Amino acid sequence: MAASSSTLHQLSQLLPLDNSELEQILSYTSTLPREEAAQHLQNLLGDSPEAIQFIQAYSERGHEKGGTPQVPTHMPDAKSNMTQPQSQSVRSDMDSKHNHGAVADDKNGGMSAPPPSYAPPAGPPPTSYVANGHRHTNKVVEVAHIRARDEQEMQQALQTLQYQYGIYNSDIEPEHDTDYPCSCAIHQYKYRKWNRYGVQEMWSKAVMYPGEKSYNDNPNQTMFSNNPYRMRVVSPYGYGQMNWGGPGRPIAGYHAQAIHQSITLNNSLNQEAQANIDGREPKLNIWDEKVLETAMANLNVNGKKGNDERRPVSRPDEKGQGPNPAVASIAVKPNASRLSSFRKSIGIKTSDERAVAKVEKAADKGMGLRDEILAEERGRWPDEQWRWIVMVYQDKVGMTNKIAHLRAHQPTQYLHLLRAGYFEPIPVAWASQASNPLKFSIEASSGWRGITPAWRGYEDTAEERLYWVLNHREGSVGMRLKPDFISEMNMARARMATAVEPPPIYSSSDDTCHLQHTSEGYSKQVMPAPFHAFDRPETSTDDTMILLDVSGSMDFDPVRPVYDQYMITRWMRSTQPKNKDVAKAIIRRFTDAMANHDHQFTGYDLTTFSDRATFIGSVNHRNLNDMWKNVRLGGGTRVMTGWQKVKERHFQKHSESATYHPIYGWQAGPQTPMLRLLLLLDGEATDMDEFELDILGLSWAHVTIFLIGVDGCPHHHRHANELQRISDVNHHVSFVDAQGNTPERFVTHELLKRHLGYDIPMQEFTQMEELPAYEE
Repeated sequence: MAASSSTLHQLSQLLPLDNSELEQILSYTSTLPREEAAQHLQNLLGDSPEAIQFIQAYSERGHEKGGTPQVPTHMPDAKSNMTQPQSQSVRSDMDSKHNHGAVADDKNGGMSAPPPSYAPPAGPPPTSYVANGHRHTNKVVEVAHIRARDEQEMQQALQTLQYQYGIYNSDIEPEHDTDYPCSCAIHQYKYRKWNRYGVQEMWSKAVMYPGEKSYNDNPNQTMFSNNPYRMRVVSPYGYGQMNWGGPGRPIAGYHAQAIHQSITLNNSLNQEAQANIDGREPKLNIWDEKVLETAMANLNVNGKKGNDERRPVSRPDEKGQGPNPAVASIAVKPNASRLSSFRKSIGIKTSDERAVAKVEKAADKGMGLRDEILAEERGRWPDEQWRWIVMVYQDKVGMTNKIAHLRAHQPTQYLHLLRAGYFEPIPVAWASQASNPLKFSIEASSGWRGITPAWRGYEDTAEERLYWVLNHREGSVGMRLKPDFISEMNMARARMATAVEPPPIYSSSDDTCHLQHTSEGYSKQVMPAPFHAFDRPETSTDDTMILLDVSGSMDFDPVRPVYDQYMITRWMRSTQPKNKDVAKAIIRRFTDAMANHDHQFTGYDLTTFSDRATFIGSVNHRNLNDMWKNVRLGGGTRVMTGWQKVKERHFQKHSESATYHPIYGWQAGPQTPMLRLLLLLDGEATDMDEFELDILGLSWAHVTIFLIGVDGCPHHHRHANELQRISDVNHHVSFVDAQGNTPERFVTHELLKRHLGYDIPMQEFTQMEELPAYEE
C-alpha cells in the first residue's frame, strides 16, 4: 500500500531521508504486527514527543484499515508464465516447491536439518526475474542507509585529525582535556561524534542479539554506563598528564597496556556473547509443525493425560521413538503439590498449567521466528533467478551445509545474518558507493557493533564477514581467528627476518633501482613458497587484464615507520625507487613476456583505480610510454571500483555466454572464458576485505597480486601475511611481494608462473623475455 503524502511529509520531519527510502521504511513497517511496528518506528525515531505522536497516529490509521497486511505466500514472475505452488502453511514457497520429505527427528531424538530451501536447477540460470524495480528492505537495511550518510566522512575526519596532531596509529584518537568550552579541532570532531549517538543506538538495536545491551563512549555516562571497556582498559594517554591546555600525547607503555587489555576483554566478551545466543536458540524444531502437538501430548493437564483418547500412555511413538528431548527440556512437569487446589482457587496457575504455558510460549516464539525467516527469504530472493544465483554463490563459497545447519538449529543467528546479506553475493552497486554496509567501522570500546555475536576485535564489517566465511566454509580445519594486533606485528617481524638475498641469476643492469642509482644491490627478499598449480593452466581463450593502483602513495617518497613498542613515533626515508616506477617496469616486463607467450601483440587491457576507476586502454611494448601519460596519480585506494570496471570490460567482451542481474551484476555461464587478472598495489586497500570476499565466490577469475613494499616495513609484511592467509584458502588468488630495491626479473618470473598456472622453466622464461616481434 502506497504511503500518503501527508504521512511521508510527517516522517520526513523526523527522519531526513529521500522519499523513496521513507516509502521503503513504511512499506516494511506495514508488514509487521501492530506492536512490533510501533516498536520498530520507535527504534528509528526515538522517544521524542513528536515521534510518539507520529507513531500513535500511524498505528491508529493502520489499525483502522484492517490491521497488518499479510505477507504473500509467493511472488509471481513478472516476465514469464512460471507459477509457484500454493503453500498450505506458513512454510515458504521455496520449501514447498522443492520438497524433499518431511522433517524428522534423528536417531538420538534431536532435530534433523530441514530439507534444502531450494535446489539449483540444471543448466544456466533462468533469464527472467521479478521486475527490476524490486527493492527489499528490513531494519538492518534501513539503519544502514542512515549510517552510511556520514560514515565515510567521519572516518576521513578522524584520519585528518590524527595527521594534524602527529598520531600515526589508527586506534588512537587525539585527546584534549579542558575545564572550559573549547572550539579546537579535537573538540569539534568529538561534538560531531556525540551527535551520532542517536544513529549508533539505532544501529545497535538493529543488529543486537536477544539479551544484549547497547552502549557508547559518552564521557558523561559514568555510573550507569553499560560500556565494559570504560573501567577495564587503560587510556593510551595514561593518567595525570599536564598539557597546560594543549592536546595530550599518547604514551607507548600505556598504549601497549591498552592493547593487551583490549585483546583479553574482546576474547572474553566474544565467548560470552556466543554462548549467550547459543543458549537462547529455540529448544524446539521450528520447522516441525507437529512439535507443539507432540509437546502437549506429553503433558498432564489437571491430572489427565492430554492425549489419552488417542494414544495409551504406555504405547511408544509410531516411529518407535520416545518424546522429543527438546520438548522434554521445556515441558518438565513438576510433582503435584497438596496446595494445588488452594492455589487454583485464588487464581494461581498449577504446575501443569505453567508447563503448558511455557511450551505454548516457546512454540509461539518459534513459529514467529520461522515466519520472520520465511518473509525475509521471500523478500530477498523473490524469483527463480535470484534463488539460483544465491544457491550457486553458497556452493562456490563452500557454505551450503553450514547455512542449512544454521537455518535448522540456530535460526535466531540465521535470521540476523540473513538480514545482513551474509548468504548472497555482494551487490554491484556497493562498489561505487563511498560507504556501504561492508565499510562500517567496528569499534568495541565505543560500542559500534558488528553483525555476528563475536564481532569484537575486527576493524570493519567486511573483515568480520570475511573471517566468518573463512571459519565456516567447508574444508576449514579449526577456527581461523583473526590475529590480534600484537600477533600480527609479531608475525610481520618474523616474516621480515626470513628475507634473504635474491638469486643472482636474476640480476639485471636495467632494473629501476639501478637506473635510478638508489642502491648498488638489491634489498633482501622473502622468498615465495615453491609454486604449486591449483587452478587449471591458462588456455588460448583466457582473457588477461591488468589492474593498477594509482593512489597517492604510489607517488610518495618511500618511508617506513619507527616503532616504540606498538606505537609509531615517526617515519624514516627508505632509499628505493617510487612505487609507481617499479609498477611500470613490472608491467613492461610482464606484457612483453605474455606477448611472446600467446602472441597477442595488440596488448592487454590496463585499468587504474584510486577513489574511482579509469580504463586506460590496451598496452604493449610499443605504446606503454604513451599510455602511461594518461595515468593520473592521487586519491585513496578502493580496489572494488577497479575490480568492477574490469568485470564490466570482461563481460562486455563475452556477454553472449553470460547473464546480467540487476542486483548482483554479471553471472558467468559455462562457456564464459576465464579472466586472468594481474593486480598491482602498494598497500592494503580500504576495501580489500570486500574484494577478497567477492572473489571467494567466483570460479571464472584468477587473480595474481603483486604487492610493492618499503624495505623493512612491518606494514608491508602484515599485508603480505594477510594475502597469504587468503591464498591458502582460495586457490583462485595468488600473490608475490617485493620490498625495497626490487629484482624485477625474479618478480616477473614468479608472477608469470602464477598467472599462467604452470611452473615455467628458466630457459622458457628467458625466451619469453625477448622483445616481441611486432607486426605492422
